[in-house]
Amino acid sequence: MKLQLSILESFLTIHRFPPNHVIPNQVYKCEFYSISKTDEELSIVCSSSTQLNSEKAEIGWSCIKVLGPLDFSLTGILADISAVLAEAEVSIFAVSTFDTDYILVKSEKLPDAKEALLASGYTFDR
Repeated sequence: MKLQLSILESFLTIHRFPPNHVIPNQVYKCEFYSISKTDEELSIVCSSSTQLNSEKAEIGWSCIKVLGPLDFSLTGILADISAVLAEAEVSIFAVSTFDTDYILVKSEKLPDAKEALLASGYTFDR
């Protein structure tokens, strides 16, 4: 089953902070953000227009959204998308939420990613 995808408008940056760093308030003003914390790090994905003083930052990401909501019983969605993109030599950074999955790709590789996904049977909402 191939799903419908959408490309988010904003460019994103992936930030790395020490694990006990306080989450900057401006993150919460972003239209899209993701926060992950482990005992080793705090990672924040947010709009590139939001300036954060992080230890490391990976700029220049675009986001492909799997249109959902997706049922938890569905299997292999990320595996299939990542396999298609790996074949096209497009690296990914995946973010999952309760309802769906988001696949971040470097912005310069977005046309290659879209082309590969279309060729594999995925559709885009625009």
